[in-house]
Amino acid sequence: MKDIKIIIATHKKYEMPKDNMYLPLHVGAEGKQALGYVKDNTGDNISLKNPYFCELTGLYWAWKNLDNDYIGLAHYRRHFTDKLFRSKNTSKNIANAISKEKVDKLLDNADVILPKKRNYYIDNLYDHYKHTMYIEPLDETRKIIKEKYPKYLKEFDDLKKRTSAHMFNMFIMKKDILNDYSKWLFDILFELDKRIDDSKYDTFHARFYGRVSELLLDVYLRTNNIKYKEVRIVDIENINWFNKIKSFLKAKFKGDKYGKSF
Repeated sequence: MKDIKIIIATHKKYEMPKDNMYLPLHVGAEGKQALGYVKDNTGDNISLKNPYFCELTGLYWAWKNLDNDYIGLAHYRRHFTDKLFRSKNTSKNIANAISKEKVDKLLDNADVILPKKRNYYIDNLYDHYKHTMYIEPLDETRKIIKEKYPKYLKEFDDLKKRTSAHMFNMFIMKKDILNDYSKWLFDILFELDKRIDDSKYDTFHARFYGRVSELLLDVYLRTNNIKYKEVRIVDIENINWFNKIKSFLKAKFKGDKYGKSF
């Protein structure tokens, strides 16, 4: 069996999968009451950046502090699964998180496991971001890539053409790929941190680092021709699709930015 560890980023106590492949990680733990999980303010960490970097403080912690052969990132309310249908029962959905045996087999033929692509249909990825979020951080990211990593510029510019992406900052990666990806990603994000005053945004929009990184994942994978397998995901909590679609249409046609997650 392969040596695989998937961290589950969480900021609160929650029901977790039983498989020992999973490691619940308290993200943004610095200064917070302990939850009984491993905390992201141990070892080499950026826990204090969690209000802005979201689950990426968990990715940074895993990159710097775990030495497993394969490392993954999932969320307390969103998991990889090989089941066809979502249950109405929370515990059953969590129990349906993909097993180590299934992940092991998938990794026989790929170096990375990703969630199935999300399709946006109406907008390309750049326009969707522009309509729903403030575009300045994404535009500044392009400048950084052009300056520091020009070989990635073509794929970044293709955000204006593509209408689907692997979202949620969820993946399972071979450690050497994760090392290279994380070094690249955090170098870009730390430079972005120097150039953008995130205090001018409210708490929801100040989390743009996590959202930018969602779009950068495919930029990295496509540029480097990384072989991957796609797996379904299961949302543990209900998504209000009516409100989500309504908010998107208001963002696209009336210029109203998103104000919360769905």
